[in-house]
Amino acid sequence: MFSQELWLENEKKCAVVWKSKQGRKRQELLAMALGVMVGVKGGWLWPPLKLFACSQISSLVPRAALTHKDNHFNYEKTHKFKIHTFRGPHWCEYCANFMWGIITQGVRCSDCGLNVHKQCSKHVPNDCQPDLKRIKKVYCCDLTTLIKAHNTQRPMVVDICIWEIEAKGLKSEGLYRVSGFTEHIEDVKMAFDRDGEKADISANIYPDINIITGALKLYFRDLPIPVITYDTYSKFIEAAKISIADQRLETVHEMLMLLPPAHYETLWYLMIHLKKVTMNEKDNFMNAENLGIVFGPTLMRPPEDRTLTTLHDMQYQKLIVQILIENEDVLF
Repeated sequence: MFSQELWLENEKKCAVVWKSKQGRKRQELLAMALGVMVGVKGGWLWPPLKLFACSQISSLVPRAALTHKDNHFNYEKTHKFKIHTFRGPHWCEYCANFMWGIITQGVRCSDCGLNVHKQCSKHVPNDCQPDLKRIKKVYCCDLTTLIKAHNTQRPMVVDICIWEIEAKGLKSEGLYRVSGFTEHIEDVKMAFDRDGEKADISANIYPDINIITGALKLYFRDLPIPVITYDTYSKFIEAAKISIADQRLETVHEMLMLLPPAHYETLWYLMIHLKKVTMNEKDNFMNAENLGIVFGPTLMRPPEDRTLTTLHDMQYQKLIVQILIENEDVLF
């Protein structure tokens, strides 16, 4: 039998060893992400390389709320409850008790139709599964709501438009900078709102690729919550103000981890596409800085619509998008 003193001493030694193993394990994990070897005494990783290694590991964090089973994408989404007056007897779908009263007996989710008591709505989990019958539009619809309703990884507007652009327009001069006819862009918008993923935006109907790029930019502008959300806007702006490049890059990476999974996935896919656009700069004359000017105000907007704030932040909005494009393979 061990004495209590020996047992406590052994526990302390185990704790020290465990802590050492944890540090060593993280170092080895970073090294594995980079494909380099770390010596027995440990190694020091150059900050940019360390950031890249972290990105290979932590890019899975925003996907924690995303499961992929049999082509089913399940993003976490809160219910959109509104006070409702029910006709006839109704029971709460959370507690299964009767909903008493003549008017405003409870609340109903406008996206999935869940009916619960007002008090019960505070305890309902974030498991809203929007009903397609309740989603009247594609444009101006919340990004996560649209994705869950159509059971896709990204909004179909983004996938279809980018596919069309990459198939026929990557070398088009002034891509995304040159605007298409507003009436034709509105026609594309109406086609998506009416037909969804069956919308035909092929070159046979819209030969001008600038109409498709205009429709894609309009989709992002019309989002009720921007791709870079209102909650993270000020943090991204502050990150852009950091003068030390490595530190700024690491901070932007940390801010990306705060985005909702659906927003993260959509932003990542768009940055991959925009990087392809820059690879054709000799033909389209669009580099990361030019695309940053175009997409900065489109992807991120201040919570309050203040003209002076927007004008002041434009340079930082441009810089954030430029950084995301140029460092897409490291940040995501």
